[in-house]
Amino acid sequence: MNRSNLVIDVEAILDKVNSPITDDCCIYRVPYDAREVNPGAYTPNFISIGPLHRFDQRLQNMKMYKHIYFKQFVSRAKNKLEDLISAVKEEEPRLRRCYKELLQMSSDELVKVILEDACFIVELFYKRFHKERKSNDYKMFHPSIDIDLLLLENQVPFFILEKLYDLVFASQHRNLPSFLQLSIKYFSHHNGQNLEPNFTICHFTDLLRTFYLPHQRPERKKYNCKHIPTASAFKEAMGKFKMNENDCILDLQFSRGCLKLPYIEVDDKTETLFRNVLAFEQCHPTNYGLDGYMTDYVYFMDCFINTGKDVDVLIEKGILFNMLGDSEAVARLFNNLSKNICFDFQSQFLISLMS
Repeated sequence: MNRSNLVIDVEAILDKVNSPITDDCCIYRVPYDAREVNPGAYTPNFISIGPLHRFDQRLQNMKMYKHIYFKQFVSRAKNKLEDLISAVKEEEPRLRRCYKELLQMSSDELVKVILEDACFIVELFYKRFHKERKSNDYKMFHPSIDIDLLLLENQVPFFILEKLYDLVFASQHRNLPSFLQLSIKYFSHHNGQNLEPNFTICHFTDLLRTFYLPHQRPERKKYNCKHIPTASAFKEAMGKFKMNENDCILDLQFSRGCLKLPYIEVDDKTETLFRNVLAFEQCHPTNYGLDGYMTDYVYFMDCFINTGKDVDVLIEKGILFNMLGDSEAVARLFNNLSKNICFDFQSQFLISLMS
């Protein structure tokens, strides 16, 4: 191959290159190094949503139930099916930009996937909000579905859910609750702060993260990392513990030798929920390095809890409720959460604790 042909070939490669990251990008494959610590925490076990786990054979049994709800949603609509398809079709470029992964799907394939899954979710949330539960709905009220809907890789963009919901219901109901209201109601178990629908989200993992965030978010500044003592070492050094009455789990306070920690329940879903919020903070460019509050919290808890003895101190103070049974299991949970995670050390709380 002579030089001129080589130049032409290289230029052709460069011409095809486009950045996978845009302002719309918000749905990601979890990075390999984080995923390998606990792959099951990021993988749906009951139902697939969106294109990334579409062909997982373990999840195909639920396809029929999704189609039942899809059909029920279409039957509610006074719009023609063609109108629903067109509503998704016209958003196809934006939908593709929401996924960092280059989707190897035709236009019709992607529209079909998004339409089926989005209509299923809207119908599910509508039924739950209006308590339209029938005997054959039991599969759709399985708690595993709720968890699968919060996984980062198992998302459709929130804007398309709102668009289909408004298209079908806005003309039929005068006092229509927003789809964000339906979403908050559906995931109310995670809404410990009883947040009102006065914020925006890009998908349900983002909603879960919003449930965790403090109302007043402290400024995050660079600082030199110092040693954080374990809970047992802090207690032995005559440090004072107190449970913070604030319902925000990230509201940690340290003043005049007194450490206030918010109450937290740790169960078999805690690791999955925390991991997916962490993955979102790690991947999303507008979050990483700017407001990685959950990342800060996990860093602190990893340092503060080293063994089951530290967990026992928090249980004794009424700060932690252990639903895993074994204190060592809780310690392992927090220690493993921080593996292969990038920390930028900007937490205002950590500054005050470690200064």
